[in-house]
Amino acid sequence: MRKWNWLKGLLSVGTALVGSAALAGEGSNIPTIADPDHVFQQTSYDALPDLGLGGNNGECGGSLLNCKSDPWKAIDASECGWNIGGWTSFGYGDKPDGIFVNDAENGRLNLNQLWLFAEKALDTESDCISWGGRIDLLYGTDAANTQAFGNNPGEWDFINGWDHGIYGWAMPQLYATVGNSEWDAKVGHFYTLHGYEVVGATGNFFYSHAYTFNNSEPFTHTGFLMHKKVSDTVDVTGGWVLGWDTGFDQFAGGSAFQGQVAVQATDTVKVTYTATVGDLGFRGDGSNHTFLVDVAVTEKLKYVLCSDLVSTNGTWTNGVVPPAFLAGVGNDQFSVCNYLIYQLSDCVSAGSRLEWWKSDGQSINEFTVGLNVKPHSNVVIRPEIRHDWNPGTGALLNGRADDEQTSFNFDVIFTF
Repeated sequence: MRKWNWLKGLLSVGTALVGSAALAGEGSNIPTIADPDHVFQQTSYDALPDLGLGGNNGECGGSLLNCKSDPWKAIDASECGWNIGGWTSFGYGDKPDGIFVNDAENGRLNLNQLWLFAEKALDTESDCISWGGRIDLLYGTDAANTQAFGNNPGEWDFINGWDHGIYGWAMPQLYATVGNSEWDAKVGHFYTLHGYEVVGATGNFFYSHAYTFNNSEPFTHTGFLMHKKVSDTVDVTGGWVLGWDTGFDQFAGGSAFQGQVAVQATDTVKVTYTATVGDLGFRGDGSNHTFLVDVAVTEKLKYVLCSDLVSTNGTWTNGVVPPAFLAGVGNDQFSVCNYLIYQLSDCVSAGSRLEWWKSDGQSINEFTVGLNVKPHSNVVIRPEIRHDWNPGTGALLNGRADDEQTSFNFDVIFTF
């Protein structure tokens, strides 16, 4: 009970922090961070503390770190309008969490992601219509959790011979786009609009993932989305998807509406609401609602609040699924996840994540603290300490026998 009261207190402090930041308007000359990729697009600040880790020139002490150097690219196809690249992520976790670090992976260094992509971006500065698209290919221990497991077995990258023990392949995206500066359309297989955390390692501050991301949000969809820039501060997206986590396949009649409204409320506050409603496929009929608030509290501190409400009537099976990390997940979930990220220097940031996740009456909490260290513009090191606990009488999710666990995790990301 003491832990539960402590958690509610911290959530209240986080809510008060958002309110005071919005009223004060502090740091109004800094744009809000609208998506997780911006975590790695760090801004140089005029005044930084002398921590021996970095300076305004980005050379971070002049010897150890040089995160502002020009990044190395394996293939430069920019003259042809293409961005071709990828990354590798090697990670270690000392305890299994049943999600992205399982019993076969803990206590050893693993290749989590060897990621390759090719993307042709739209010309969003022109009124003329242009075309684009993207394809992603992933190999590693994360592949099984990012395949289209909402498919019928044997379709796309799901149970078709792409798995090899704890390692495997996945193709989480293959889509085409068309549009201009005011609107764009996407058709194919693509990432979900839901949530703050993402599949790719370079899009997240932490190595480990929140329960919300793993259990209450889809990873990918197949379908069609239309995005419209309504004004300088409002963007609207809407379309149709074949349920959850499908790759060019429709399981059990999966067919749902997915939409999003993003509002730049002030110079420092962005609010986003995302919903998927209809037949979600292997999770049955239902809906998912994600509410996201992104606040630039100061020039060096940002706060993010992410909350999900999920209600479904699914049986969690298409003959093969649910995957192991979905074991024990109920049909109704609610979560509140708080992120604080502080930039210590051009090359070092510190962060924390506090989450309350509830599924069919069972609550689980986690608190994670960690660093992002960039010794070079192509390298990110992410150490973290994570504590999970169940404030009730049950055990942790996904087969963990204990009701409490503290783990140490880290990974190293090399981009190219």
